Amino acid sequence: MADLSNQRRMAAEVLKCGQNRVWMNPDRLDEVEDCITRADIRTAIASGLIKAKPKNGTSKARIRYAAGQKASGKRKGPGSRKGTANARVRDKERWMATIRPIRAELKALRADGEITPAVYRLYYRKAKGGVFKSRRHLKQHMIAAGHLKEEEN
Repeated sequence: MADLSNQRRMAAEVLKCGQNRVWMNPDRLDEVEDCITRADIRTAIASGLIKAKPKNGTSKARIRYAAGQKASGKRKGPGSRKGTANARVRDKERWMATIRPIRAELKALRADGEITPAVYRLYYRKAKGGVFKSRRHLKQHMIAAGHLKEEEN
């Protein structure tokens, strides 16, 4: 079989595509072999002897599958994470998730009369200062300080 690498290279330049996209008619390779100038290549392109293959598109099937898995909560383990925990859940959102239940608990205790408004205000200010990690921590603190009776199960 003839070496058509020079013709393929010239055709790629004329067609403005990569050499892998150059198609030559397999039935008429002897005619392609005779093309030794760019003008000959242009003529062969005009006659349909040489063409540029269409570009390959990107398949979306893999991407759709991965997106479906992520939507169902998968692919989110430590190996898939980049950046700090803060990059995924920002400080403000984490703070809101902590402070809202604590404040709700304080309001419920005050409404039920288990603590006085003065004690409520004291613990509200402490909660705002970031003293308590959770409702449970708040209650343990109040019990230890004697502001709340221990619950009996």
